[in-house]
Amino acid sequence: MATSACMRSMMAGRAFAMGTLRPSTQKIVASKFTSTRFASTYFTPAHEYVTVDGNIGTCGITDFAQSALGDIVYVDLPEVGDEFEKGDSFGSVESVKAASDVYAPVSGTVVEVNETLSDEPETVNAKAETDAWFIKIELSSPDETGDLMGADAYKAHCEAEES
Repeated sequence: MATSACMRSMMAGRAFAMGTLRPSTQKIVASKFTSTRFASTYFTPAHEYVTVDGNIGTCGITDFAQSALGDIVYVDLPEVGDEFEKGDSFGSVESVKAASDVYAPVSGTVVEVNETLSDEPETVNAKAETDAWFIKIELSSPDETGDLMGADAYKAHCEAEES
């Protein structure tokens, strides 16, 4: 029995919602009658991530970083419209252990800031790579992701740091 395009889209949407698709290449279903897009996640050696969907990158710190910092008590974020070059500090995170700058994994203009983190910085400890994203940035040079790590390389990087 042939599976219709509509049914395949619904199954892909369910797999995404259930988290069964790989996080580094989550399939985002635009609608059941249109094409699909892929969001790719990249990582820096300093433990920031960017999930790129089209020309928008969602940036934050990784679960590894939040674990190393401990209980997060404050997050300082930029304003919408601020521009950053790859590697620029765009904010900071303070924990009971330390304070740390957060660096832009890609260049671009901030189009959205996660205001929830101002009142609930502890969300970073619980959901660092999902609900606790820091900024959304419109990429000015999408090719900058080429020298960032994919999920497997980042996992190896973290394992090397722990040993």
